[in-house]
Amino acid sequence: MGAFRYTTSLVGSSSAISRGSSEPAAPAGGSRCLIIIPAFNERESVRKLVLRLRRLLPSYDVLVIDDGSTDDTVRQVPHETAVVSLPFNLGIGGAMQTGYRYAALHKYDVAVQVDGDGQHRPSEVRRLVEELARSGADMVVGSRFLKATKFRQSLPRMSGIRILSGWIWFLCGLKITDCTSGFRAANRSVIRAFAHWYPEDYPEPEVALLLHRSGFKVVETSARMRRRMYGKSSISLLHGLFYVLKVGVCLTLDMIRQPWPHGKVMGVAEEIEADALPVAARKPEAPRGEMRQPSIRAKVSAR
Repeated sequence: MGAFRYTTSLVGSSSAISRGSSEPAAPAGGSRCLIIIPAFNERESVRKLVLRLRRLLPSYDVLVIDDGSTDDTVRQVPHETAVVSLPFNLGIGGAMQTGYRYAALHKYDVAVQVDGDGQHRPSEVRRLVEELARSGADMVVGSRFLKATKFRQSLPRMSGIRILSGWIWFLCGLKITDCTSGFRAANRSVIRAFAHWYPEDYPEPEVALLLHRSGFKVVETSARMRRRMYGKSSISLLHGLFYVLKVGVCLTLDMIRQPWPHGKVMGVAEEIEADALPVAARKPEAPRGEMRQPSIRAKVSAR
């Protein structure tokens, strides 16, 4: 793609700030892996996180989704890093679906979610990717509770996680110890599914159940995590109680939901690629271009 990259957004008025100089590199084993970092007001941690990921995993590509931050999160992202800047806050679901659509468009084999607050250790990313290949799973979830670690949750949070994990097991038979963990790796089939549809608010428990119901293989692997380094969680105690109730209801309704019709899932990557093809075909010396579609707007810019 020459001296710039382009990104595709789900939001009609969104803009993409792109910085890069080469095609995505392939990690060991031949799979092309994209690390997706959703970030909302994470100026204190995002730079350090990206630099460490690039140092430990130089063959993996990194994409930062700036989810309408009101601080200077975007300016803290190191150069030579792809950034999609959303015009307003969509929440974790909208940010991650944007990342998965990017991964589907660029035909990545693996996508790994690493939260921008620094809780997910870059040194643990390879463990998830290796488990994805070893187990033949479609998605691997990094669990804080599969094995004994130094990580400790508050009693209310731990109780909420156990309630939701137990409810998932009751509804569909999937045993999962850390259903709220956002630290996860997905293969190409799941990337396409998530690019087509992804829950909006707190998607982690829902997608585990929905993937299992749809015939995808979901497994866990033990992962070391740290407490949030900067900022504060968006979930207060009162919000946490509401969250458990809300997600419990959503999980129940998910038992009759069909979010990924077979034909649409299989064609979503090709649909996105077809929409963006005229933009992708532009030469590097023409760094700015724009194509409008009924449902997708692709914008190219370079710094």
